[in-house]
Amino acid sequence: MTKGCINFKPDITMIQQLLFLLTLITAGWLIRKRVLFIKKNIELGKKTDLPPNPERWKNLFLIAFGQKKMFTRPIPALLHLLIYVGFVIINIEVLEFILDGLSGTHRLFAPLLGAFYPILMNVFEWLALGVLVSCIFFLIRRNILPIDRFRSPELTRWPRLDANIILIAEIILMLAVFTMNAADQVLQIRQPAHFPATGRLHLSSLIIPGFESFETNTLILVERGAWWFHIIGILAFAVYVTYSKHLHIFLAFPNTWMARPEPKGQVTNMPVVTAEVKSMLGLAPAPTATEAGRFGARDVTDLDRRLLLSAYSCTECGRCTSECPANLTGKKLSPRKIMMDVRDRMEDLGNGKNAEGKYLLGDYITKEEINACTSCNACVEACPVLINPLDVIIELRRYVSMEESGAPASWNGMYQNIETNFAPWKFSPSDRFNWKSEAEQNQSTAS
Repeated sequence: MTKGCINFKPDITMIQQLLFLLTLITAGWLIRKRVLFIKKNIELGKKTDLPPNPERWKNLFLIAFGQKKMFTRPIPALLHLLIYVGFVIINIEVLEFILDGLSGTHRLFAPLLGAFYPILMNVFEWLALGVLVSCIFFLIRRNILPIDRFRSPELTRWPRLDANIILIAEIILMLAVFTMNAADQVLQIRQPAHFPATGRLHLSSLIIPGFESFETNTLILVERGAWWFHIIGILAFAVYVTYSKHLHIFLAFPNTWMARPEPKGQVTNMPVVTAEVKSMLGLAPAPTATEAGRFGARDVTDLDRRLLLSAYSCTECGRCTSECPANLTGKKLSPRKIMMDVRDRMEDLGNGKNAEGKYLLGDYITKEEINACTSCNACVEACPVLINPLDVIIELRRYVSMEESGAPASWNGMYQNIETNFAPWKFSPSDRFNWKSEAEQNQSTAS
């Protein structure tokens, strides 16, 4: 065997390569299948018009890459950033794992990078320690500390378990890295021809005494076992993420780019109404019956694809709900639940699970929830990845008001006043500034 390869028999090495290739192909097939399923679900919505705007690129770099909005809460933001940076940089090592697995080599980059390799490995280990500490902190924070947004009713058994699974998996994967590196450093001394020197790795070297009493063959099994555990764990993690709220690791980037760059509070006009108004003003031909469409949204098929992508991008962090004034005053509305319901409805439609006779409005999201919204945009401002639950709420409200005529009676009165008096109050437009005359009169009397 050449230097840089473990001293296994050629047939065993080939079997390992074939097993690794099979594992890689299986993971790739599962990921592809799930990605296509998610893509199909997002395409249930209406096509999204995305006019060019430089603000989109600013959002992508500052909010997705830079995590700017996370830092409204500095401590969790720093720990989250540590996990994020660790995840990105440590996975550079996964490239070496994959090449080693396919070629049957061991630490392929060690001879190529020379003296830089130990430096890089030490950086990886310190980042792994940071990820380990951060994940432990987040586990304690989620399960022990009394934080209301992690105890909300929509966080049922699965969402809570999902978050814990990911954190525990990351902890175990980091421990596997330290185990592999410690066993490897002992083997470098015993079999230097087959285990390329990595230099002293500061953190994993601390646990070397626990491995020095092992026989060489046992130590090889420990090192190989940790290597296989880590790479299979990474591939399993990649598959699992596509079913988890942690899909935001990937979808946060397109979501922030596709988010509406208009100022918060600017409500988008309905194309159906715009077309009708233009035809009445003689600016466009009257829409045909097939073009009329639906007012608002009853189901996910009535929402645009941008909002459906947002539902899959939701981190379930609950910052939106913790800032929602309706939720804080005991109303049923939770912006986080709105986005989770949109995602659940897409999943059910995609799987054909109890899809017939059900709709997003009524079966997943109630009128009580959407009517509680004050349209204040607090949830939009709070979201670290620019998700807009208010857009979903407004579309559902539009359907209730314009298709079902089911808005509360007090709202209907307000709509009538706006239509006839151009104001929510029931007085003539000509009387709108009477208060000014009265105020001037009172001021002159007082002086």
